[in-house]
Amino acid sequence: MERARSSERRRSTATRYQTREGRLAGLALAVASACSGATGPVESPRRGDAPAEAAPAEVALVESWPVEVPRGRDALPQTAAVWIEMIDGARASIDAAHFYAARGDALEPVIAALERAAGRGVAIRLLLDRLFHEQYPELAQRLALQPGVEVRLLDGASAYGGVLHCKYFVIDRRELFVGSANLDWRALTHIHELGLRVRAPALAAWLSSLFTLDWALAGGAPLDEARARARAAAVGARRRATVRFADEETALELAASPTGWLPDEPEGSSWALPRLVALLDRARARVRVQLLSYEPRFRDARPFLTLDAALRRAADRGVAVELLLSHWSVGPEKIAALRALDEHPGIELRIAAIPPWSGGEIPFARVVHAKYAIVDDDVAWLGTSNWSGDYFHHSRNVELFIDGRALAGALAAVFDALWTAPVTTSLAAWPFEQVEPDE
Repeated sequence: MERARSSERRRSTATRYQTREGRLAGLALAVASACSGATGPVESPRRGDAPAEAAPAEVALVESWPVEVPRGRDALPQTAAVWIEMIDGARASIDAAHFYAARGDALEPVIAALERAAGRGVAIRLLLDRLFHEQYPELAQRLALQPGVEVRLLDGASAYGGVLHCKYFVIDRRELFVGSANLDWRALTHIHELGLRVRAPALAAWLSSLFTLDWALAGGAPLDEARARARAAAVGARRRATVRFADEETALELAASPTGWLPDEPEGSSWALPRLVALLDRARARVRVQLLSYEPRFRDARPFLTLDAALRRAADRGVAVELLLSHWSVGPEKIAALRALDEHPGIELRIAAIPPWSGGEIPFARVVHAKYAIVDDDVAWLGTSNWSGDYFHHSRNVELFIDGRALAGALAAVFDALWTAPVTTSLAAWPFEQVEPDE
């Protein structure tokens, strides 16, 4: 990883903070105020709320890697171990929003940590998407029986027109985890995932306010009331903060989807899509993107060209664009759009296919599922959205935008190792066979 530049070290902390946050704010097409500017009465803290304490703000890059597959690089902290450490450190509250929860041996230590936390009086709220809960009900039912644990199901289809697709934890309103890993045993041992653990109370408070909005919706509150509760809960919240990674000042910004269902609307704009487009539009040399799936359309087949056009614009101004997708991305209905993008001058697509496990077939596993991008080796995005229309317009997702060469470089090392790995091939050479549905 690259060391912080000496000129940055000589700046004052306040100057570095303002400079990096200003650069991230410039990625947005519309400048938004943080939720801390919301007006209205402040709710009394719920049971389990703890005041955020001053502590060094920092971020860690975390991964899951499928067993029996060589990394070709140094390992990162593992998702399960990090989740357990965060949960075991909780003193007052844990808020967790996940697409679904699927039990299995690899997840059992995480669930045991949640049960230990509840046993010592930590207030736990678990929010899941209703549709996928119907497929995997057992774990949520088990946790709901624990004193101090509340479980709610959000009907994402009725609320947003999609699903609750985010995957995050907020611990004591002081630290958070956002990443691609579902609360699923397979995501810990048989799928490539990436996430960020962030110790920054202001960011944690903002994500907690977003959780409050969805929690209220799941409890039957109308959107206006849910948004009011979220704003009241946003004490000390900011979407932008400066943290440390590898001894470098790194600016982080939280954003979310879908538009129309965010705490700071209509006055502000924390919608992720304009920020992602702005990130791509600032590229001058190289763009690297890894996703589970990429489709320039909505599920109902309407075109969604926003990100496709941004990638093409980048290539047209001489930027080298590299797009790495999972083998689930190359179904018959998707291949035409992928080929068209791959044939655009300056853009290259490759497909990564994780080989089967020696122990037998595992449905919905053995896949690369991480979602991130690196632009010009100094800024990046990591989140929960695949790149098609519904993820940004109709489903709940959460993203982190990054300004810092060290963290962007760590992501680039992950990308470059997989881009050249034996499990990866060019789109042109890929044998088009059956694939599994997106998750």
